[in-house]
Amino acid sequence: MPYTCRNCKRTFSRKLQYELHRDTCSAEALICEACGEQFSERRATTDGWHYACPTEDCDGAGLGDDLHQVREFTVAPRPE
Repeated sequence: MPYTCRNCKRTFSRKLQYELHRDTCSAEALICEACGEQFSERRATTDGWHYACPTEDCDGAGLGDDLHQVREFTVAPRPE
């Protein structure tokens, strides 16, 4: 039975994997389209205005460009 996270829509095959993920996943978190990492909004900005991926060796930047709210991000293409 697959388990799907309500916040980020990731699917897990095991309940334990899902529960461990759920402890750290938040609808307020950001996800980087460039590297796939998920992190808190606080870690992505120093001034509250400019956002960049905090992951080393990643050039992802900009809300709506490379960085997206977890609740709004999907890996499936949207129908046109």
